[in-house]
Amino acid sequence: MKLLLASPRGFCAGVDRAIEIVEQCLERFGAPVYVRHEIVHNRHVVETLRAKGAVFIEDPADAPPGALLVFSAHGVSPEVRAAAATRGLRVIDATCPLVTKVHVEAQRFAREDVEIVLVGHAGHVEVEGTLGQAPGRMHLVESVADVEALEVRDPARLACLTQTTLSVDDTREILAALKARFPEIRLPRKNDICYATQNRQNAVKQLAGEAELVLVVGAPESSNSNRLVEVAIRAGARGELVQTAADIDPAWLDGVGCVAVTAGASAPELLVQQVIERLRELAGPETEIQAAPHVDEGIVFQLPAELRAAEA
Repeated sequence: MKLLLASPRGFCAGVDRAIEIVEQCLERFGAPVYVRHEIVHNRHVVETLRAKGAVFIEDPADAPPGALLVFSAHGVSPEVRAAAATRGLRVIDATCPLVTKVHVEAQRFAREDVEIVLVGHAGHVEVEGTLGQAPGRMHLVESVADVEALEVRDPARLACLTQTTLSVDDTREILAALKARFPEIRLPRKNDICYATQNRQNAVKQLAGEAELVLVVGAPESSNSNRLVEVAIRAGARGELVQTAADIDPAWLDGVGCVAVTAGASAPELLVQQVIERLRELAGPETEIQAAPHVDEGIVFQLPAELRAAEA
């Protein structure tokens, strides 16, 4: 069996930054450090940080007054920020800078009295945080059908934003439908979409032509991981999401001569290597491993000012 390893795969700059923020908070300020929501959508990462003293909560009210609270990479609404302030919590913000950029744009559109269409997945924590930036002014659409049913106050004063963990491919049809129905809508800039999501999807497309099975290491809650599975299936391969090597069903390999492995942006490389070892166990020592050339995405995000000051 041939085993193809995608590149890029796994952690993006926003995830690296968020995890480092929690680790540095634990090291510098001591446990417990409270984290609003899972810092990133990966069980292994969350459990590792929990073992070091991180406490994951959904409501700032669950942290004791004066405690240190880290906002997750997905971002939060102003309402959550206000709740943390009312509680007297010390806050360090691990929101991905790409998400923060979308929040800033939403706030700007709201100040300009522009109605906003947000393309994203209902219930996703990032979407909830973005919707909260301009309550009463935002419409969430998930499909072309949603666009057809959309009613707005003034089509001439309309703008669009997207969930960052979608890709250009994910949004192409929806944005085209919005432009056709509302010709004056201000569409999002390409750089509002997460570079890592698009890069990982492009890598899967390149491999799915040869691989009959594509394994995506990631969490069920991870939007970008689920999209990788969909990309593999659209490209003609079988796509399966696995959280760990234990999730691999040996029956998936029956009659399969080539398997590709990738990982969502919140999945650590350790889990990828364990998946590779499990595939070698199942397929035998003659397994040929072929890694795509390393891709340096060239993106690094600074730590928050509070931690940079502590570093100095």
